[in-house]
Amino acid sequence: MQSEILKHYQPLHTHFDEMLEQGAPRAHWRKMLEVLAHETPQAMQRRLAAVQRQVRENGVTYNVYADPQGSHRPWQLDALPFILPQAEWQQIEAAVIQRANLLNHVLQDLYGPQHLLSEGVLPARLVFDNPAYLRPCHGLLQGQQVALHTYAVDLARNAQGEWLVTADRAQAPSGAAYALENRNIIARAYPDLYRELKVRDLARFFSTQRDSLEHWGRMAAAYGQGSRPLRDSEQPLMALLTPGPYNETYSEQSYLARHLGFVLVEGSDLTVRNGMVYMKTLSGLQRVHVILRRLDDDYCDPLELRADSTIGVAGLTEAARRGNVVLANGLGANLLESGVLKCFLPQLCERVLGEPLKLRSVTSWWCGEEAGLAHALAHIRELVWKPAFINRRQAPQFGDLLDQAGLDDLRARIAARPGLFVAQEQAPLSQAPVWQDGLQAGAVGLRVFACATPNGYLVMPGGLTRAAADEHGRVINMQQGGASKDTWVIGGSRPGPLHLLHHATSAADLNRGDAHLSSRIVDNFFWFGRYAERAEHMVRLSRCALDTRLQLAPGERSGEWSALLQLCEHFGLLPAHLVQQEYPESTDVIEEWLIQSVTNPRTTGLASNLQTLFNVAFHLRERLSLDNWRMLNQMVQQFEAVGNAPTLLDAQAVLEHSATALFTLSGFALDGMTRDQGWRFLSLGRWIERVQFLCNNLLQALRMPPGARLDWLLELADSIVTYRARYMAAPEWLPTLDLLLLDDTNPRAIVFQLNGLAKYLRKLEAMHGPCGVDAVQALHHRLASLHVDSDLHQHSSALEQVLLAITQGSEQLAHKIEVRFFSNTEQHAAASQ
Repeated sequence: MQSEILKHYQPLHTHFDEMLEQGAPRAHWRKMLEVLAHETPQAMQRRLAAVQRQVRENGVTYNVYADPQGSHRPWQLDALPFILPQAEWQQIEAAVIQRANLLNHVLQDLYGPQHLLSEGVLPARLVFDNPAYLRPCHGLLQGQQVALHTYAVDLARNAQGEWLVTADRAQAPSGAAYALENRNIIARAYPDLYRELKVRDLARFFSTQRDSLEHWGRMAAAYGQGSRPLRDSEQPLMALLTPGPYNETYSEQSYLARHLGFVLVEGSDLTVRNGMVYMKTLSGLQRVHVILRRLDDDYCDPLELRADSTIGVAGLTEAARRGNVVLANGLGANLLESGVLKCFLPQLCERVLGEPLKLRSVTSWWCGEEAGLAHALAHIRELVWKPAFINRRQAPQFGDLLDQAGLDDLRARIAARPGLFVAQEQAPLSQAPVWQDGLQAGAVGLRVFACATPNGYLVMPGGLTRAAADEHGRVINMQQGGASKDTWVIGGSRPGPLHLLHHATSAADLNRGDAHLSSRIVDNFFWFGRYAERAEHMVRLSRCALDTRLQLAPGERSGEWSALLQLCEHFGLLPAHLVQQEYPESTDVIEEWLIQSVTNPRTTGLASNLQTLFNVAFHLRERLSLDNWRMLNQMVQQFEAVGNAPTLLDAQAVLEHSATALFTLSGFALDGMTRDQGWRFLSLGRWIERVQFLCNNLLQALRMPPGARLDWLLELADSIVTYRARYMAAPEWLPTLDLLLLDDTNPRAIVFQLNGLAKYLRKLEAMHGPCGVDAVQALHHRLASLHVDSDLHQHSSALEQVLLAITQGSEQLAHKIEVRFFSNTEQHAAASQ
């Protein structure tokens, strides 16, 4: 059976094979091969489909900038894990800890006393010619126990089976949360095997990272200039600073923030006052103690580092200089990613740690030294040529792939500025099994993560395995179509938790609100509520229009059909010229337009509205539950199956699925969300949209010719069941208007929406001052002024004036909320330190 599963597995003999040794499976791969050998093709297909489905439904994405899917491109995850035995992992773990300690010391020295430069251990040009060296940050890291809080190292295995370092990731290492996502998915795909092999768990790494950053956040609060110490049970505010939703790894950043319990912030969410960092919230400015950053060094502060940065925080460097905020990692850490530094690490390790380097880098030669330059030029065809300094955006050049003109050009550029080049030996990547219509060999590399703790560095057991796009891959790059694999370290006992000093929460520190909601997040909640309600309205209106169209005889135009067409035009589902046509064939054209508005995201209608809802939700990822996110993904993904020629059946299927999904989302909001500020603004957005939809529907209905049916109006308001249960007769104007206008027990009535708006605006006014309650009460008074006997009929001018006033007033209220809370986020000045 194993020979059958291996018949298409053909590794390159010049590369190290992770699974086979002299054609026989290695011991740590045997169990996996046994599982695959006994797997039927149908069962394996189900397993693969489950992995891909979970990636998509969980919204795990990676933004490949040239890909049409952009930020919504699904993360590529292979269905087979990468397996390492415990004994081999222990060697890697010890070497990574040593390397992290070494680089942390080097970083502190180069931005501090610079003994390594003055003693000649490192050449001064390595630092002062490097654009990554930030002169404003000299002295910034002094007195800090740790500057390198998070560290990642890229490893590859050469043909002899030796692990080599290909890159150090010290500026803002990414991928740890992707590794956790991979684990959650692949462990479910092989639950029995996962338990049997005793795969090392990842949870301890992330909990220790969070607790350690909390520890240093308390130190910043206690010893920073002008700070006040936190009470024992008071929690420091910790944030993850993201470049924004269009960054390639934004999905991972939001997942990591949610998993760690950090606030996900953009640069515009933060401000610096008196050397301290604050987050802008509706409740005022909240002191931030820890920032886990994903911004490149020079983009972090437009005041002292890069003036053209629009994603940084002005004054962040000064706040760090005063010790008032912990930056993980410290500014200037990009210096450690220089290709030149690898050439000096062996002697640095002997000088700093007094021991040999346990994990060597790919052999490199710096052309800034005569000996290195001479050797590199003598072997120009055999080497890989890379920029010496990481800030220079230049793809690696493989000497053996260059023609004579390319070699001449490379030699000329090296001769002009030799110090800008590093030459490296070509290390053929090892190969491991990947699943591509069967077991295939693919080139792989391993990224290992470490986090600093008060007790030393802790290494994630496993990490992120990355696979090249093909087995001959020379460089593993997710932007060039690479995939990922879960990494299993098997065997051995699972270590217990690290014991850090924890502080118990007292009764005085209980928090039943959410003071850490940024104004940007609350703004997104407001619009999430509005677009969710708009999508529901699109479903009801489209479904009602298509159903009514089916009931019409050719050429027939009823009063309710005309009213529905006018509403479709008002909400952008149909163009005005089509609604005004009178010839019989127009009904067929209208049906085609309605089908397209339901199924085509490039038209105005349901599909485009759901895509906008998804985009708003993308900014709220760390605030939405996994169930919410799966439902949103399913709604958007349903349009991929429709095709380019949708039929009426396709449109009806989309409408039914969307109606169910939107109702489920409403249920999540009603029963699953805490009644905090985010929920209140989401509800305000919903109620504003609903009252406007109701008013527009009623105004159009009032203009119908006498005798037109009212069933459609009650269907749009989701009140037809209530009406029939109460009256058991065909809808009439008086009871219909009473139900949709004045019945405060009907959650779809206008009075119900106004009551809800007034209730939550009062709560906001209690904290933030006047914000629109008076305007809502005035609208409520206008509605209550209607007389049931004399005004609730089709030809009531008083009723029409009230509906127009409520429509206009709700629009003004939405604008007032936007201006009051989201346009000027710094109007609430002071906050406690």
